[in-house]
Amino acid sequence: MKIIDLHCDTIMRLYHGEHLEGLANSHINLEKLKKGETTAQCFAIFVPTHRPELPPDPQTYFDGAYSAYLRELELCKDSLRPALTAGDIEENERRGYISSILTVEDGVTLAGRIENLDDYHRKGVRMVALTWNYENSLGYPQSEDPKRHMLGLKPFGIECVERMNELGIAVDVSHLSEGGFWDVAEHTRKPFLASHSCARALCDVGRNLTDRQLRALAEAGGVVGINYCHAFLRKTARHGGDKLSRISDIILHLRHITDVAGIESAALGSDYDGIGSELEWGDCSGQQRLAEAIEREFGGSAAEKICRGNALRVFRDIIGE
Repeated sequence: MKIIDLHCDTIMRLYHGEHLEGLANSHINLEKLKKGETTAQCFAIFVPTHRPELPPDPQTYFDGAYSAYLRELELCKDSLRPALTAGDIEENERRGYISSILTVEDGVTLAGRIENLDDYHRKGVRMVALTWNYENSLGYPQSEDPKRHMLGLKPFGIECVERMNELGIAVDVSHLSEGGFWDVAEHTRKPFLASHSCARALCDVGRNLTDRQLRALAEAGGVVGINYCHAFLRKTARHGGDKLSRISDIILHLRHITDVAGIESAALGSDYDGIGSELEWGDCSGQQRLAEAIEREFGGSAAEKICRGNALRVFRDIIGE
């Protein structure tokens, strides 16, 4: 079954000079994408402002990561093609190519300047996670502190949501505070999504979404991509449990999300190469084991929506044909 994955952090490896073809000790490389039947992979430029060994200026890191991404698109052009619209994803699939969708995790390099968002779009960015784990010019991250978790978007964050709607860039609320989530829900005119989050009712951490949030996301026409990190799948994993990410736990989160918000609201957002979990299926190359389990649980038509169809629909609604 073909898979659209809404989030990975593999560009961090490319930034350091490694190549997608033959990349070792990773969840993703070119060969694994093919074997795992990935039809579209979202590649995030994650701006790790907390890493002391990296450039202190987020823009310097962003520029280097973007250059590495372009380099790999050229090196892998016989198998991997960029997708700027939903139509590109379908055309690439028809022609036998894997689609690469460029995203940004943490809008820190927007730095309060709306023209930087237009530059993102010109560079091919089609989804932006407004925050990561630190405050920026748009708003505040999720927090285990209930008061901080309810902090909303800043005025510039609201301006960015409105401009992203105009440009055709998906608003990603993974890592955003719950207060920021509700500001997005209020101000967006298009669907929005959580690219790599899970259900808070099953694992009570700030990165996951409450049932009320899940319903609001569904009402807006959006989706939540299930994160494969063990710590977001099981409560016990937060307290010294094993680091195994089990297919059965992913199925439980998918079942909860679909029961609460409907089958149209569920998708996949692995967080490959951004998590330290031991995956039951190994890596991207083995993800058809997960797809088969989803099909057994939900049936063929619903499984196709979860694995591919819902994400494609949301991209069509947001970034266009």
